Amino acid sequence: MSNRTYTDEELKSVLDGFGIRDVVSVGRYGSGHINDTFKADDARGVSYILQRINTDIFPDPDAMMDNISRVTGHIRSKGGRSLEVLGYSNPWRLYAFITGARTIDLIENSSQAFLAANAFAKFQNALADLPAPRLHEILPRFHDTVNRLRLLDEAAKADVKGRLASVSREMDFVNARREEAGRIVNAMASGEIPERITHNDTKINNVMLDDVTQEGVAVIDLDTTMPGSALYDFGDMVRTSTAAAAEDEKDLSKVFSRKEYFEALVKGYLKDAKFLNAAELDALAFSGRLITLTIGIRFLTDYLAGDTYFRTAYEDHNLVRCRTQLKMVASMEEQRGEYERIVRENAK
Repeated sequence: MSNRTYTDEELKSVLDGFGIRDVVSVGRYGSGHINDTFKADDARGVSYILQRINTDIFPDPDAMMDNISRVTGHIRSKGGRSLEVLGYSNPWRLYAFITGARTIDLIENSSQAFLAANAFAKFQNALADLPAPRLHEILPRFHDTVNRLRLLDEAAKADVKGRLASVSREMDFVNARREEAGRIVNAMASGEIPERITHNDTKINNVMLDDVTQEGVAVIDLDTTMPGSALYDFGDMVRTSTAAAAEDEKDLSKVFSRKEYFEALVKGYLKDAKFLNAAELDALAFSGRLITLTIGIRFLTDYLAGDTYFRTAYEDHNLVRCRTQLKMVASMEEQRGEYERIVRENAK
């Protein structure tokens, strides 16, 4: 999210361009970090979501909006609820406000983990038969761990801030796991693991939960929806939903992966992810470790590069984030046997 401020007059002018008039209130909305998001209400009591796309992160918003329009249209054609694009004029877009549902930023119990995983499974399932052509690849090689290792090596070699000597333990941890980094990428290249349409940002706050039933009613924030592996989506759910502490917790004794939340994710996901093949099921538990390692590599890379990508609040913020991710990987490795057993028992 940018630090720019917008006057009510500016925002109402943008809304007027979309044919939305008689606006009685408009203000910032949500907790997203990338785009500028606003909620607007008109005199009839109708609400809208207005967003300014961050074109520094998404340099081809036309391609992104083409993906979103096709995906949301396909889901609604099957009777599902989804975002509804009411207007787009680069870099602004307008959505209908989804009523009767809300988002939460942190998973509060294993039941919510189950519902979130189930919502993403239904999302992927609904898109399994999306007609050609292939969706645009919005962020190429986004979850390609091998490529992330290459970028880490480049940052380590350049060492522009002289920080490499202080991260020897983190580098050793990553280097010890290089051999498994290409498992999913290589399996996709061989066709063993198929390419699917994936969300690529499967945090709990990207699922709208019904105000009454708490069921997942719609998946939102579709900017990174593109071709990928279903394992990347599940893996990021494991990374974000099983974490017992915040992403930037300094006390690593508080950082671990919660087995009961992992089990809830597996049960919720496999309830409707009927499209998975044997190779995907076999790698489901592994995917959590891989995606968590990948994010840790990204934080470490940014730390070595001088904190140029992720927004930081203090000098070692990215290093703290990296360490929490690596501790999460270690926790998942310690529970590997249990996690794999949970997948096997629920995949029957």
